[in-house]
Amino acid sequence: MSGKKWMTLILMPAALGAGAGCCAAAEAAPQRRFEVTTVTGMPHLDENLRYATVTETMCLNVQELSGVFWMLKDVSLQDCKLVKSEQTADAASYALQCTGGHGTQGSASWELGSSALTGTLQVRLGGKNMTFFQRVNARAVGSC
Repeated sequence: MSGKKWMTLILMPAALGAGAGCCAAAEAAPQRRFEVTTVTGMPHLDENLRYATVTETMCLNVQELSGVFWMLKDVSLQDCKLVKSEQTADAASYALQCTGGHGTQGSASWELGSSALTGTLQVRLGGKNMTFFQRVNARAVGSC
């Protein structure tokens, strides 16, 4: 499986406030194991360097999906985090908040299905005309 990275990562759910904007059924959702394929696109690069694909297995809780986008762990985005702005039974949206004053902007959205999750992160790097995206397709493969 060349070009693919396989690893197991356990993401712990974040402590939830009063559950504002969320349904009771989704709050009670346990972690599940997913096969996650992430495609990262950087349109400003040459054609042969524009896309990178990573496949991994991880346990996820649909209440806290902000940590799934691995590109946000890069040193250039270390002062940025996704903050949940809305969640329903079948969708969630996040705003990218950065504290470094560099003008980086972005957002993420998720479609939450019973056996699959689909997420998209879009980022525009501040002070530059550079953008990138990450698209995540997660297929449920069992329990954690």
